[in-house]
Amino acid sequence: MLQFADLKTQGQALLEQYETLWGRLDSVESRERLNEIEAQLAKPGAWDKPELLTPVLREKSSLEFKLSMYAALRQSKIDVDDWLVLAQEDQSQDALEALAENLSALQNRLDETELSILLNGPDDNSPAILEIHPGAGGVDAQDWAEMLLRMYLRWAESRGFQVDELDRLYGDEAGIKSVTLQISGPYAYGLLKGEAGIHRLIRISPFDSSGRRHTAFASIDVYPDIDTNIEIEVREEDLRIDVFRASGPGGQHVNRTNSAIRITHLPSGIVVQCQNEKSQLKNKISAMKVLKARLYEREIKELEASKKADYATKDAIAFGSQIRTYTLQPYRLVKDHRSNWEDSGVDAVLDGRLDEFLRATLLCAHSARKTGNA
Repeated sequence: MLQFADLKTQGQALLEQYETLWGRLDSVESRERLNEIEAQLAKPGAWDKPELLTPVLREKSSLEFKLSMYAALRQSKIDVDDWLVLAQEDQSQDALEALAENLSALQNRLDETELSILLNGPDDNSPAILEIHPGAGGVDAQDWAEMLLRMYLRWAESRGFQVDELDRLYGDEAGIKSVTLQISGPYAYGLLKGEAGIHRLIRISPFDSSGRRHTAFASIDVYPDIDTNIEIEVREEDLRIDVFRASGPGGQHVNRTNSAIRITHLPSGIVVQCQNEKSQLKNKISAMKVLKARLYEREIKELEASKKADYATKDAIAFGSQIRTYTLQPYRLVKDHRSNWEDSGVDAVLDGRLDEFLRATLLCAHSARKTGNA
């Protein structure tokens, strides 16, 4: 049975947290900047070259999202204030349950807003390009890569994010050999960038007739989907473009024309491909988008080469290099080895419940930057 004294104590703690956080928010600056952008877009001729407005519109969308989040936080705080007064006067279970619900809503708003403060990188509000590749573990690793694909699709769906599959190579027996996704939504790249690394699965293999425990690995790469007007020099003479026939599972969904595209950037050795569209031109456009994103990320990594966590120098996709372990046998636990965040609800995590892991990773990275360890 709910007790008003307990809820009051919880409410006072949340209200103190709110006051501390509210003082750190840039609501006035964000509103002023949004007004500037709206005035800029209202000027005659502002839309003559809409392709140049992509970064401005993206900033506008980011500011609107931020201000709506601040407004929702403010309203949650007001609701808690009101229900604390009402519940003190009428301490019925209905009133206490309503107060408890509003306290939970305020806690969620506080967590969401606090997380947004950590997403202040120049590319954090960009869409994300996410790649999954199986590593050591044979068919188990390919199956594990497909499990991770499902996990990220479910996570994106839970947030209302748009997902476009740019490329997929199916495994010979099960799973996938690789997949490339474009995930669009508020702070998609900022939220997902910490997922880059090696993910390990420990389970009883469904592909082992002896029922033995196996370990499989898969790697996640995450890049910001940069604006098309950012200057990334890609010379035609530096590219080798191969055209081939797309493949599908079990001989199904195979194109009858050579529409799949593979682009090799000769100076860097980066290879990207796209085969999900029936149009060769659309596949080439998608492949070039991924190539530019990877070249952009490569430039950023070179500028930050002194950082210990430089993912460009990641270890082999095998033992000792994982950032997170998903254990299904002999016990059930998901553990992130950077933040030490753990969750015994393995099924829920694999079903897309990733927000606490994303939050813990961002907080860990933020703490490391403050102490100069990253």
